[in-house]
Amino acid sequence: MNERIKPIVMPKWGLSMSEGKVTGWLKKPGARIAVGDEIVEVETDKIAGVVEAGDAGQLRRILGEPNTVYPVKALIGVVADEDVPDDEIDAFVAGYVTPAEDDEGGEEAGPRYEFAETPAGRIRYARKGDGAETVILIHGFGGDLDNWLFNIDALAGKATVYALDLPGHGQSDKTVKTPDLGGLSQALVGFMDTVGIANAHLVGHSMGGAIAIRTALDHPERVRSLTLIGSAGLGEEIDGDYVAGFAQANSRRDLKPLLERLFEDPGLVSRQLVDDVLKYKRLDGVETALAAISGAVFPNGRQAEVLSARLKDGPSTLVIWGAGDRIIPAAHAGVLGPAAKAEVIEGAGHMVQMEKANRVNELILGHIAG
Repeated sequence: MNERIKPIVMPKWGLSMSEGKVTGWLKKPGARIAVGDEIVEVETDKIAGVVEAGDAGQLRRILGEPNTVYPVKALIGVVADEDVPDDEIDAFVAGYVTPAEDDEGGEEAGPRYEFAETPAGRIRYARKGDGAETVILIHGFGGDLDNWLFNIDALAGKATVYALDLPGHGQSDKTVKTPDLGGLSQALVGFMDTVGIANAHLVGHSMGGAIAIRTALDHPERVRSLTLIGSAGLGEEIDGDYVAGFAQANSRRDLKPLLERLFEDPGLVSRQLVDDVLKYKRLDGVETALAAISGAVFPNGRQAEVLSARLKDGPSTLVIWGAGDRIIPAAHAGVLGPAAKAEVIEGAGHMVQMEKANRVNELILGHIAG
């Protein structure tokens, strides 16, 4: 294979994605591409997203047609240096074969999700990678492990990565025995015990960040480092209207504007995403679980526990925030001062790990390696 020719392929975002639709190109043929440039917009059955360039060069071919669906790993574009002859590009395109999913190894071909019977009930989780370091991804209020669609595969290239549905969320049991941060932290530790994780790097988003902090404070021997993304637990302020509205919403009309509030670009909220969340909201026990958690963790539109003062003597900590976060103020990113490395990313909201996935993944991997 010509190493100077780099394919742009339909990405695989998350364990269940098998195809995606090209919705529009952000670069024209002949444009210079730098690593990290946003080059093409893709919509999946979960969410719309942007593919960022993994290689630098010139955009020599655009093969993915707008409003056309392609399987994962299909060739949709080509990047190469300007001096690569056109006939070599043509030969590369003609010889490209889209790999079948089951060609990627046993882990890809095996079960997509697993379940663990823990003291907090049945917990759904995903496991990817086989690196020496272990990472656990902890979603926020009302989320599930699919909130890490754009992160699991990238992190699994360097580490063993677990993502779980917290009690009351996703496909885990909907009974939440102790709905405050201490109880949710204990549920996380129980999960770690069940699947045999002695210690791990915890990556928490929103409420998941507060759970990670509480775990580091209560069980320091179990936590190698913290990455806090748009995290709760660092200040009292939170968008209480969002929390209450999400807990109570039971229609597309009510839910869609709330989900749009999570993103700087509300166009990333697809109809399928709204439908999936609405389906979850209508499961037996969800309304009771969310009401219990919101009442314990975010009473009266505030955060019940501010843990920042205690965390200053905690493990190595990285804080990541979207500058346009409308749920928890980006000003909270700096409250730990020199006790943490903090980065506020422009062009992203509360779901910064989705909107700026490449940068977030780079930061997490650097923090773990450090």
